Amino acid sequence: MEVKILNEIKDSLDVEIDSLTIVEILRVYLNKEGAKVAAWKRDHPTRSPVLHIEGPNPKKLLRDAIKALEKEIDSVVVEFNKMK
Repeated sequence: MEVKILNEIKDSLDVEIDSLTIVEILRVYLNKEGAKVAAWKRDHPTRSPVLHIEGPNPKKLLRDAIKALEKEIDSVVVEFNKMK
């Protein structure tokens, strides 16, 4: 997965991520975890989406959302393995 920081200002961050699925999941987590605004846009279906984050320390908010997502994925994997 390719991630590219496009714009970084004090309380705002724009990140281009090549996966629409990951961008949408991160948007949901960021909005739950305290971002003022977390939204994505895509200029054209052939282009990568851009995730826009606003809030205090947007890089930390993004890292926290990724950690929460990793934790939930690990939990799902453990539960899935119990079903075998």
